[in-house]
Amino acid sequence: MSTFLKIFLIALTAIFGFAAGLALTASAASAIAIGILTAGIAGWLIRKFPIIQIQQSAYTRGLQILSIIGIVLALVQLVRLTGFMIDPAKSNLSSIPWSQWDIKHNCLTAYFVAAQSVKNVPDIYDNSLYSMPDDDPKHLRKPKLLGPFRVDVYEYPPPFLLLSRAISFTNDFLRVRLLWFGINGIVILIAMLMVARSLGPIIGTRAQLMIPIVFAGLPTINTLQKGNVQLLIVSISMIAMILITKKKFLSGSILIAFAAASKIYPGMLIVYLLLRRQWRAIIYTAAAGIALALIALGLFGIQTYEAFLKHLPGILGGEAFPAFRNPAAMAINLSIPGIIFKLKLFGFPGMGFPASKILGWIYTLLLLGITYIVARRKNENPLAWLAILILATLRSPFLPIAYATFPPLWLLSLIIALYTPSPKMLLILVLGLICLEIHIPVDSGFDPRLTAIISTIPQILMIAVAVIALKQAEPAPINERFSLAPHLVMSENG
Repeated sequence: MSTFLKIFLIALTAIFGFAAGLALTASAASAIAIGILTAGIAGWLIRKFPIIQIQQSAYTRGLQILSIIGIVLALVQLVRLTGFMIDPAKSNLSSIPWSQWDIKHNCLTAYFVAAQSVKNVPDIYDNSLYSMPDDDPKHLRKPKLLGPFRVDVYEYPPPFLLLSRAISFTNDFLRVRLLWFGINGIVILIAMLMVARSLGPIIGTRAQLMIPIVFAGLPTINTLQKGNVQLLIVSISMIAMILITKKKFLSGSILIAFAAASKIYPGMLIVYLLLRRQWRAIIYTAAAGIALALIALGLFGIQTYEAFLKHLPGILGGEAFPAFRNPAAMAINLSIPGIIFKLKLFGFPGMGFPASKILGWIYTLLLLGITYIVARRKNENPLAWLAILILATLRSPFLPIAYATFPPLWLLSLIIALYTPSPKMLLILVLGLICLEIHIPVDSGFDPRLTAIISTIPQILMIAVAVIALKQAEPAPINERFSLAPHLVMSENG
């Protein structure tokens, strides 16, 4: 493994280990010790069990330089961000210091409030838990405050509360926020390394070298700051699929069942497994899903499920999302149903929830058809799994630009890894990165119509990256990852 990459992985582990340690112990000395310990463990594991032995013939000097730039940018940003995660008063260390929206918005607030309330409140979807008493559904939402943060609205199924409760080890939200930051960072890193390993020594080498580039991206940094679960769900879904492919059905099925029970869209990968007739994986996943549902039922009561079923139509249709009250939020929505509300900004008639639902269900049928075609292919393909996840996220009624673009950023790096590095391919990577870096905060002051136009750039690129990944030649099975079968890569001449 490249020395620079080893240093990066060890440093990354130290940063996230320090953050989690400080959250758990509230002691700087203990946190430093935990950070050093986790870094030491990571270094030992890398030396003893290398993910992939870096193949020098697999990359060029250009890719190595780009990787080193990514290492520097990622570490600088993550160190700065850790300062903001420790002390939210240091807003100058946030990913977008000039945006009060980005500084004060935190999705974890919703998970935390729901987890704290579920034992005493029959309906955790009640808007009064998250919004001020004088909140008017016809106007911009007035959120409650949790410290310096605006409380977000909880829009997840009851099983997700299992994770929310598990991390809510204290009533101090700032410590929970710091722990969540550390957990997310470690899980994302593990997922990216596992996917790189599954692609074999040549492609895997390139994929590993591009991990720092993905971590340095604003979609990754900004979402880690805001605590949205999107990064974690995508990561554990990919980990689950690799485990299932390696016939580790129990662990893989628990992860994919939890992902689907938390965010719904990973359920498309379960459809994929079903279409591939992987019955053992399906049986394990069904059992895990039932177990998670029953555990949540036992812990949180039947009233939580009753409230969810009542709230579910609004989640699927979009009415439950307060963002649709705000033209600036509608403009940064990258989902397919959200196109309707972008058209509404331009004065098109009949553009509302009914039209959005129709478009959403038409797209669902298209997504099922694509999944069927991909599932009928002979070999497993991690790029195809990630592409399915990306296309499935686009089905959500509301998919803000901040959280939408991490999966395509990751997938773009994997697509580029299929090719022998060349100036042309590295230029494509850089241009793609620039397009996916587009982020327009709600308080940017831009005309929503202009924002809607600009946000179509990453939206189109998301779809394009997914389609390109699905059209790649089928890779060799994961269990043959050390054989350089000719069809594993696109043409080595680019």
